[in-house]
Amino acid sequence: MPQRTDETDFGFQRVALAGKQALVDDVFHSVAGRYDLMNDLMSGGLHRAWKAALVATLDPPKDDRAFELLDIAGGTGDIAFRVIAEAGAGTRATVADINADMLEVGRARAQKRGLDHAVTFVKANAEALPFADRRFDAVTIAFGIRNVPRIERALAEAHRVLRIGGRFLCLEFSAVDVPGLDRLYDLYSFNIIPALGRAVAGDPDAYRYLVESIRRFPRPDTFVQMMTAAGFRRALFQRMSGGIVALHSGWRL
Repeated sequence: MPQRTDETDFGFQRVALAGKQALVDDVFHSVAGRYDLMNDLMSGGLHRAWKAALVATLDPPKDDRAFELLDIAGGTGDIAFRVIAEAGAGTRATVADINADMLEVGRARAQKRGLDHAVTFVKANAEALPFADRRFDAVTIAFGIRNVPRIERALAEAHRVLRIGGRFLCLEFSAVDVPGLDRLYDLYSFNIIPALGRAVAGDPDAYRYLVESIRRFPRPDTFVQMMTAAGFRRALFQRMSGGIVALHSGWRL
């Protein structure tokens, strides 16, 4: 039976397309203060290696050349801070996130690290970015695109704001492709992660949704097709950690 076009997935539930963003916002309002700590606990610190791989693939300039990065759904600033740490003095980052609580965490961290001059935080919807065409040299999104109600619109917007020759990188959870590991991963995801969410963030339901949203996200080859449909060229992906995550790459040519 075909699914209704005015509905979308919210974890394992079907919800009104127009209402998903508010539900996602509620999740991140709830967990913003403990979000990065939970990332460490849930992944055993592996998220740091995955993000380091994204930054290494991005390879921002190490000299004083002007380079502008847009990090979408990166409210706490984690990716932006990593890029600034690896880049030369000419690199600037803009963090766009629809959730005000996540942005507030990011701004406080930028100020504490003395990075106010290099990182700007903007409240923005990934489906309708408030930036000019071809403004950024690179666009990244890490573990955020699966929460966007209309993924195809977010991809089109990422493509629109990229300069010619610019690169899009998307780091996202994926489908485990190692026999045996898939069953262990499901056991861990659906039992341990919500329990951690209850103990650390006080919200098991938020982390149950996050686990379910991973299972609903398109497989890497399908997502690459979506990137190509949005206009990206030389789109490809690389699985990491047995397929737990995948790093997707595409160019605006």
